[in-house]
Amino acid sequence: MLTAQVQEEIVPYGELLAQEAVPAALISMRDIWRTYQMGEEQVHALRGVSFDVQKGEYVAIIGPSGSGKSTLMNIIGCLDTPTRGRYWINGKLVSEMDDDELARIRNKEVGFVFQTFNLLPRATALHNVELPLIYAGVPAAERRERAKRALMAVDLADRMMHKPNELSGGQRQRVAIARALVNHPSILLADEPTGALDTATSREIMNLFERLHEEGNTIIIVTHEPDIAARAHRIISIRDGRIEKDERVK
Repeated sequence: MLTAQVQEEIVPYGELLAQEAVPAALISMRDIWRTYQMGEEQVHALRGVSFDVQKGEYVAIIGPSGSGKSTLMNIIGCLDTPTRGRYWINGKLVSEMDDDELARIRNKEVGFVFQTFNLLPRATALHNVELPLIYAGVPAAERRERAKRALMAVDLADRMMHKPNELSGGQRQRVAIARALVNHPSILLADEPTGALDTATSREIMNLFERLHEEGNTIIIVTHEPDIAARAHRIISIRDGRIEKDERVK
């Protein structure tokens, strides 16, 4: 039986988390594990991943197929939660949030850019860019103006009323980037953003990411291509669910 003195010194786990110092970095991951149950077998997609990303950084996460980089991207983007470990975005402990709270964080803090663009085929570029603002409840006049500014920022002022099938692959990806930027997110998270593009168009899109970084955006690119990763200023290499290397290259 515990003595009264020992009982007084025991702090509940939830209070310990509350007392824990909140990291100052934009992104902080501490001992992140993601385990999937495959029948009777447990598969560890991530095994104790820890790192920080500061505001304004340009980071590439690279690794071969099955390395865990896609799982890590889903956790960074609040599309999934870790099995174990703690994850903060902007001082918010998102690893402890429920689905509704995660959805709000995704819409506010993360701008997604996907390999396949994920644009509505029957909607104009302008309407596609407006979508996150509609979900956020922004009034029509304001969201239209903000969507126009986002498209101008990616050099598509003359393509606002075009539908995706009237745009080139590079222009479609620019629309997707404008949509990711329109909510002024804390993080621009890009999953294989040049995977569906030819070499010349890929170079054009990577030049755009560089410009957006110079304007102060925090960018994380997930890729398996070394030449794409080399355009970032820091490369985190993932293998077998662990960080194999974390190096600054610029």
